[in-house]
Amino acid sequence: MKQFRKILRFELKNYLSNKVFIGVTVFLLILIAGVSFFPRLKDGFSTATPDTHTSTESLPLMLIKAPSADTAAQVESGFAGAFPEYRISITTDDDDAIRDQIIAGTAECAFVLDSLTSYTYYVNNLSMYDENTETADTVLQELYRTNTLVSAGFTSEDATQILSMPILHETKSLGKDQMQNFFYTYIMIFALYMVILLYGQMVATNVATEKSSRAMELLITSAKPVSMMFGKILASCIAGFLQLFCIFGFSLLCFHLNKGEWDSSSILTSIFGMPVSLFVYMLVFFLLGFLIYAFLFGAVGSTASKLEDINTSVMPVTMLFVIAFLVVVVSMTSGNVDTLLLKICSFIPFTSPMAMFTRIAMSTVPFYEIAASIVILIASVIGIGILSAKIYRLGVLMYGNPPKLTTILKNLK
Repeated sequence: MKQFRKILRFELKNYLSNKVFIGVTVFLLILIAGVSFFPRLKDGFSTATPDTHTSTESLPLMLIKAPSADTAAQVESGFAGAFPEYRISITTDDDDAIRDQIIAGTAECAFVLDSLTSYTYYVNNLSMYDENTETADTVLQELYRTNTLVSAGFTSEDATQILSMPILHETKSLGKDQMQNFFYTYIMIFALYMVILLYGQMVATNVATEKSSRAMELLITSAKPVSMMFGKILASCIAGFLQLFCIFGFSLLCFHLNKGEWDSSSILTSIFGMPVSLFVYMLVFFLLGFLIYAFLFGAVGSTASKLEDINTSVMPVTMLFVIAFLVVVVSMTSGNVDTLLLKICSFIPFTSPMAMFTRIAMSTVPFYEIAASIVILIASVIGIGILSAKIYRLGVLMYGNPPKLTTILKNLK
């Protein structure tokens, strides 16, 4: 235990005194503060007497050619309400003149209406996010229905009231609201992804550096491999959690200081409104997931004789983690987190930190499944930690090309 504490303090001091570690943390805190206080800073630099008249001259021009003079005013009013980001202009030019204006850049786009149920949409470069035709379809459909009701004897007021009658509904979720929980679930998964890859690579690099400099041979004679491995991994874990605590804690503080400026953002209110029970589960799975991959990175790093071999050596572990990440993200975006694949992944130690937390956040999971997943994870962390320590001890004697997995297992026996 004394050896373990010494190694833990030494490694943790190296992390906390690292200029890159401090610089990245300070940069992120400044960035978070800048984004959080931006609305207040913007209001502070704005003029005291803002212009209340909103000019539409700077908006892109949308040309509308009505099917008849009788419907021109009606069409202009409908399109102006549906396209506030455009300056609507009724035109009587022929199609060639309209096309020339769009090609020249005078107009952004144009709708040439043959009737209220048929039109041609002109645009120079059609964006993959262009939804103008869908909006126009809705406007023209409403105008057509209104005119049809008016021609059938209804007044225009009655027709408008009939078509705009709101439908009242109420949704009562008996389980989890996936949309509400999606954002902070994704942030947790992405944070775990970044921290494991960053600190896992750092652990592997530090171990390989000690081996290439022959320092590992001296260390292994004065300390037990288990103490060395657990000290290195826990030091990286503490450093990572301190960095995340500073970042997320400072983000929470900035959010509450500027809460009035961000109340309209449903994403931020959802993220910072995470339930306490879910936050506890996040910490548990985050910690265990980090440890299990850090031990793997440490063990793999000890088998590399040179720093140049690190990327090749850690590739299998990295690919395993990336596959686990992709499985979870695809399940999240599909809206179904109770698939058989994700349920199986919830009990596999290499995928359960992300898979089980995603299911807890976005679905209803029986407590015995959660408990079973955590127990399996804890046992796996201990087992992989001890196995990694043995590989670490064995890696001291291995130089030259990185050994194959079969060679390592054979020597362990």
